Amino acid sequence: MGWALPRDVNWRIAALWLALAATCSAGWLFKGHCVPGGWTQAEQYTTGCYNDVMPFWHGRQVAEGKIPYLQTRMEYPVLTGAQIWLEGSATRLLFGKRARDWHFLGVVVIANSLLAALVLKWFLAAGMDARRLWGWALAPPLILYVGHNWDMAATTLAVGALLLARDGRLVPAAAAAGLGTAAKLFPVLALPLIGLSALFGDARPWRQRLLRAAALSAAAIGAWALVNVPVALLAPENWSEFYRFSQERQGTVAATWDVLANMGWWFTWIDERNRYAAIAFVVGFALIVGLGWRKHHAHLWVLFTPVLAWFMLTNKVYSPQFDLWLYPLLLMTAPRLWPVALFVLGGVAAFFAEFWWFAGIEHAWPATTTTHIAIAAGVRAAAMLWIIGECVLRDPPAWLVRRAQV
Repeated sequence: MGWALPRDVNWRIAALWLALAATCSAGWLFKGHCVPGGWTQAEQYTTGCYNDVMPFWHGRQVAEGKIPYLQTRMEYPVLTGAQIWLEGSATRLLFGKRARDWHFLGVVVIANSLLAALVLKWFLAAGMDARRLWGWALAPPLILYVGHNWDMAATTLAVGALLLARDGRLVPAAAAAGLGTAAKLFPVLALPLIGLSALFGDARPWRQRLLRAAALSAAAIGAWALVNVPVALLAPENWSEFYRFSQERQGTVAATWDVLANMGWWFTWIDERNRYAAIAFVVGFALIVGLGWRKHHAHLWVLFTPVLAWFMLTNKVYSPQFDLWLYPLLLMTAPRLWPVALFVLGGVAAFFAEFWWFAGIEHAWPATTTTHIAIAAGVRAAAMLWIIGECVLRDPPAWLVRRAQV
């Protein structure tokens, strides 16, 4: 008897899963290659292996099993803090007294990889076309960020919210977005669009529309409150640190406001950045919804992608891993993939430009300047503006709205 491959396996789908496994494995190697011996000679910046995970092992007392907010400070929202505690507990359970920060990194990579697999499963079930499926299975942002920190949880919930909205399940979609907001703030941007979809997305009687909007509002607030209220009552100071920190922090070097300041074009103080960013975002949000209303009134939730892109451009903080927020939503909603490819190119360039800038501060090589960061961030920003225009003015991908129109 000769050896033969099983005939009942869909090898096209199997290839996607193998590709995703390889991508996440590459993400582990990218972050884990400099683990032995600790970070020396600024290699965490020169090679890109810096991550937020390993410093948290001792810095936030994950190694000691301290409960976030209640026993130790935590600058992330509550659901992310709970994820960090659970992954730390799993690390100590698996490795006992031998547990170290790189073991914790491995557990985080596995957890984020499982979330990436869940997104792929949802994309397959939703009927996403092959090019976009491969765009996720081979996602460069996953290589860069699957081991960087914990943004994958909120990203997964945001994807889930849009897919639920696509199926007309607006109340569960709002709950998913509310839960995502308990992990990271950005999924909250989907809620006004889901609410507008409930009010204006179909021709139901107004009483039914209002009741539906009220139900999804209650679902979103309830999901967020279920996670947050107990911690806010027990440890209000630590619970509110994320919100205070977000308000008070200066910004990041690749964000629009820092780029403008470092190039000598427009310097702003923290309170001015907070105010101008809020004004710019609100004006842009209104324009996106207003210009996209006629084409997208039956599925306004698709405008979450350009709204999020605009938020990222106007916000005073643009950490490199924020690209992971937007990328799966681009695969879902971008009418064409060429701008997405440019966004990825600019994002990768901005990642290395920013971390090599940190390397220069440590007198290491390669080193970049704020001019290099401005060029890379400019390419990414141009792609994002292109994407915003396309998402507003063009029809979304057929696979995404086909079921919504049935």
